[in-house]
Amino acid sequence: MAPGAPTLLLLLLLLLSLSSVLPCAASCPAACRCYSATVECGALQLHVIPPGIPPGTQTLFLQDNCIAHLEPGVLTPLASLRHLYLHNNSLHALEPGAFRAQSRLLELALTSNGLRGLRVGAFAGLAQLRVLYLAGNQLVQLLDFTFLHLQRLQELHLQENSIELLEDQALAGLSSLALLDLSRNQLGTISREALQPLASLQVLRLTENPWRCDCALHWLGAWIKEGGQRLLSSRDRKIMCAEPPRLALQSLLDVSGSSLICIPPSVHVEPLEVTANLGEDLRVACQASGYPQPLVTWRKVAQPREGPPPAPAQPEGGVPVPGGSGASDTGSGMLFLTNITLAHAGKYECEASNAGGAARVPFQLLVNLSRQQQLAPAPPPAAGPISHEPLPEAGSMAFRALGLAMQTVIAAAIALLALTALLLATMICRRRRRRKKVPGPPGEGALFVNDYSEGPYTFAQLEELRDERGHEMFVIDRSKPLFAESPAETTESTEPGPAQGLPLQPPAAYEIHC
Repeated sequence: MAPGAPTLLLLLLLLLSLSSVLPCAASCPAACRCYSATVECGALQLHVIPPGIPPGTQTLFLQDNCIAHLEPGVLTPLASLRHLYLHNNSLHALEPGAFRAQSRLLELALTSNGLRGLRVGAFAGLAQLRVLYLAGNQLVQLLDFTFLHLQRLQELHLQENSIELLEDQALAGLSSLALLDLSRNQLGTISREALQPLASLQVLRLTENPWRCDCALHWLGAWIKEGGQRLLSSRDRKIMCAEPPRLALQSLLDVSGSSLICIPPSVHVEPLEVTANLGEDLRVACQASGYPQPLVTWRKVAQPREGPPPAPAQPEGGVPVPGGSGASDTGSGMLFLTNITLAHAGKYECEASNAGGAARVPFQLLVNLSRQQQLAPAPPPAAGPISHEPLPEAGSMAFRALGLAMQTVIAAAIALLALTALLLATMICRRRRRRKKVPGPPGEGALFVNDYSEGPYTFAQLEELRDERGHEMFVIDRSKPLFAESPAETTESTEPGPAQGLPLQPPAAYEIHC
């Protein structure tokens, strides 16, 4: 070996060792400590994740700060992270995809942050995560598929929250989970379906919850007695009942199955039908009783229509429109409707459900048009093909559910039909009158009168003198004779007959003028 070679070799090794430390120290954020692949920025009263963290960092300590929000993309450069500690900060929510770039992360600590809820997709991208700490937050419920992306998670710490509801699919996807800690929450019940996805579960902690020992927990007691004891330590087996009062402070394992009972719900809505005016506000109470306390849900029943079903409409802004199946009010027992429109008219249903069953009561809402809108002029009909569907009656629910413009068009069409019928009847009457005034044969339909101007008017004379048809003759108008005297009649009257006497005036007939 050449002289000085050992010295060169030592210098080379020293440079290599410094190359792994100096770059980190050179780019380390202010007040943070950086060494090897670890960065410590704890207890520095930071409000955001400091910039300048080396991209090759594998362990990052950010505990005991004031970080309230994870800015989008702030963790994207840190794709090599294995351990991230964010406990004792001020995070209240996690945006979906906040950890999408941390595909190598193994451990995530979010303890004591004040988290109030977890959105679906909040943990997307954490395919390799093994341990997740969520203890000491303010979580109230765990929704379905919250942890769907954590298929390799082995430990989930949820103790010391305020969890009241664990939905049936909240733990879906956690097939590798070995430890689940739900102790010191506000759980009153838990379903068998919620624990079914946990095929690898070895430790389950459910203590210090206000358990409601009713029929819904019958399965849990039986499951623990049959084989679930292996998941519970001697301390974790103390699942104490808080309700009902007769079972308070008793262990679930000591209560017989016949004592775990439920009372099916009953529902009462009064009145069952209400008529409201446009623009009014409406509040309808739904009273439900049962044990455990039923969950009350209001929803609007979709009205079936003839023919093929129309394509579902997507409301703007994601707000359910009245009349859709999404229009509901859950849990309060009250139905609130503000600024009522025709779209609110229809059939509603109040449903109360608990572990003992469900009960439903229908409710009908009718909507009246205001006087101003009834007197408003009808808009001109839109051009297009004419519909041949029958018009709904004005008092029917189908008519009330139509829009104001459509109701006005229907009313105008009905009025037009009535006017047309009236015109036809008038024309028919006029034609009949004209036919009656057409002149017929001479003497047909005429009323004859006899001229008694030369003699007294007596009833006897009126009764004696009648026309051929037996009609009485009265003097109406002597200025216009109906028939002129013929010459033949004149000659006959001048010739003397065998019984000649005083010449008699021929009877005069006159026309009646009405």
